[in-house]
Amino acid sequence: MATITAADVNKLRQQTGAGMMDCRKALVESDGDFEKAVDYLRKKGQKVAALRSDRETKEGVIIAKTAADGKSGVIVGLGCETDFVAKNEDFVKFAQSIVDLALSSGIKTVEELNAAPLDGATVADKVNDQVAKIGEKINLNKFEFVEAGSVTAYIHGNFRMGVLVAFSKPVSEEVGKDIAMQIAAMNPIAVDADGVPAELIAREKEIAVEQVKAEGKPAEMAEKIAAGKVNKFFKESTLLPQAFVKDSNKSVADYLKSVDADLKVVSFKRIALG
Repeated sequence: MATITAADVNKLRQQTGAGMMDCRKALVESDGDFEKAVDYLRKKGQKVAALRSDRETKEGVIIAKTAADGKSGVIVGLGCETDFVAKNEDFVKFAQSIVDLALSSGIKTVEELNAAPLDGATVADKVNDQVAKIGEKINLNKFEFVEAGSVTAYIHGNFRMGVLVAFSKPVSEEVGKDIAMQIAAMNPIAVDADGVPAELIAREKEIAVEQVKAEGKPAEMAEKIAAGKVNKFFKESTLLPQAFVKDSNKSVADYLKSVDADLKVVSFKRIALG
């Protein structure tokens, strides 16, 4: 049997991030073979994940960040079971390393991200290593990519929500943050009415018609009144017609025009924990 030294244990710990006792056991079980020890720890992570597969990952961190050229951005959500883990500095750093990898590699889907190489293994394997290290269910459960003439990233509430806003042209930090905070606070479903799915519009119209009929209004009036209710829905639920949170006397569209008549919000993404 190979002699396992403290230096060996520390080396494996530095390589995998697993606890000292887990590293020692892995080396003992692998007769000092480092590669086999790493595999042992990963298998342990898979076992922990399988045992906790029914657990919910309502906690975690959401990180939004833009590329160096400001023309693309990503949001990554790394989920865990407890707030205690979510606030752990190493857990946050791990999430940030995934974000940086996504940006530097131009990754656009969560499938690409899970398969991407990170420190000698895939991201999926590294997530599994965290499961073995921490003993909680951890998953890379949220990912969004945005690309445009200019992209602003915003993180709200100590990594509890991330927002990306794609603009038609470069904007100041203040303007970008204003729109991102609007989206964070008001949670619009689209930029404007044109971006609302047809099935959602039909559903809102159906609900509005039924409400009007229930109020005893004549059937011939129902369609007209329902159309007004749907327009109100658009005003409250899409970004541009919403009242601007920093000045309720103007809409978001009015605010954008006051900055630059040609400035447009191309798209946005908003991801929150839970």
